[in-house]
Amino acid sequence: MKNTYSPDILNCLANLSSDEVFTSPELANRMLDLLPQELFNSPKTRFLDPCSKSGVFLREITKRLLVGLEKQIPDLQQRIDHIMSKQVFGIACTDITAEMSRRTLYCTKQANGEYSVTTAFHDVQGNLKYERCRHTWNAQGRCEHCGASQGEYLRAETRETYAYPFIHKSIKEIFKKDMQFDVIIGNPPYQMSTGGSVESQAIPLYNKFVLCAKKLNPRFLVMIIPSRWMNGGFGLDSFREEMLNDRHIRVLHDYMESEECFPGVALAGGVCYFLRDKDNPGICKVYTHMNGNMTFSERNLLEKDMDTFIRFNEAISIVNKVKSLNERSFSEIVSPRDPFGLNYMENGHENMFKLFCPKETEGSCKIYSFNWQKTGIQYAETKYITTNKDALTKYKIFISKANGAASNKAPYSVLSKPIVAEPNTFCNMTYLLVGPFNSKKEADSACSYINTKFFRFLVSILKNTQNALRKVYAIVPIQQFSHPWTDEMLYKKYNLDKDEIAFVESMIRPME
Repeated sequence: MKNTYSPDILNCLANLSSDEVFTSPELANRMLDLLPQELFNSPKTRFLDPCSKSGVFLREITKRLLVGLEKQIPDLQQRIDHIMSKQVFGIACTDITAEMSRRTLYCTKQANGEYSVTTAFHDVQGNLKYERCRHTWNAQGRCEHCGASQGEYLRAETRETYAYPFIHKSIKEIFKKDMQFDVIIGNPPYQMSTGGSVESQAIPLYNKFVLCAKKLNPRFLVMIIPSRWMNGGFGLDSFREEMLNDRHIRVLHDYMESEECFPGVALAGGVCYFLRDKDNPGICKVYTHMNGNMTFSERNLLEKDMDTFIRFNEAISIVNKVKSLNERSFSEIVSPRDPFGLNYMENGHENMFKLFCPKETEGSCKIYSFNWQKTGIQYAETKYITTNKDALTKYKIFISKANGAASNKAPYSVLSKPIVAEPNTFCNMTYLLVGPFNSKKEADSACSYINTKFFRFLVSILKNTQNALRKVYAIVPIQQFSHPWTDEMLYKKYNLDKDEIAFVESMIRPME
């Protein structure tokens, strides 16, 4: 028998590569399922995808409306024309995605084309708009709308500028009239390249799409975005604060591994999608997805006295037990980035490496730097140290400021193996400094604590990406460093029950 299977092209497109994160029809429908389904029975409900890439959201919305409006508009062509002209709207990200989205929605790249499924339009774009726009540079050489660098993005007309219409123009400019939408839904661009230089980081963009959508005041907002916003940083601190204090976010699906939503696409920290209900504030239904399993809780996005989101539902009781003892935070003895002030940002990596020498000379000390295990310990002059000079002559711990691939499945390692460093040693910004300590015994005790699963589990709650800067140690309690520490001692001290212990053990692998 001849195989007549014909795959959905949008499923195939969603699995092409990680260069563009496209949404599969299955994922789009999971997001649409969050909405009250009676929205699809009304001929007045208006939908917007402000970041259309393949047109999948608009297509799946249209399919639901075609069913929901069948009794009210029995004639199929009239129903299609009404939906296309009055109810579904899109703003594309680029010229290419505009044509792709129109092919998906109208079955032709021209809304008024010969083969278009709708007869409602007399222009090429229909209700799926795209017009190349420009950044608006301020006196500091940054775009007022997205933060792009003028030096990086002042390019030829043929190059991608990342000046997405939705965050650079008003709805009135895009659609030539003011419009109010009942539902805004989409998968926005995640970040904007900055060229990969040492001095810069990729600029997040998804937060700007969410904020622009909220300003339009839709009844419902549904978006899928990276989960790294939950811990802030990289310009996301104010966005995190606004999101976690927004009681209109009523449903949150949080995926620890992005591959569960986007097969083959590894995004550090995972992804999440949410439902914001403008008219019904309250507690949030939190669904946590990990390794194909899901847990559920109803809670506020911020626990008492916390400024970040606890992603694991099972972790809340553990964190509360730890906090109940009111101990100092371990972060107090962890240095900021660049613990000895060698200032790579000013001097540059190449110049810093020129300061290294293979043998000890007068005025130099051992320096732990990237890949020292393979190249051997090198030396550098201590005159370049500008901070933590008192730590130079004491015992301390060096711990890598980054660990883990873009996506790891539980059990996690969380941190690299710490190094107990003797007096007269320092490190470059590959590491953070823990301490210093007055004796090797204290340093060894602190090192044994870091190696425990309990310690690294608490770090994992705040560590959404490879980076493990000082802030990820905020909810880790400090201990008395007079003896070695084991997990059994810590489980007993904080009165963890067997289920809590089992969860910690399942989440964290032994230190390598």
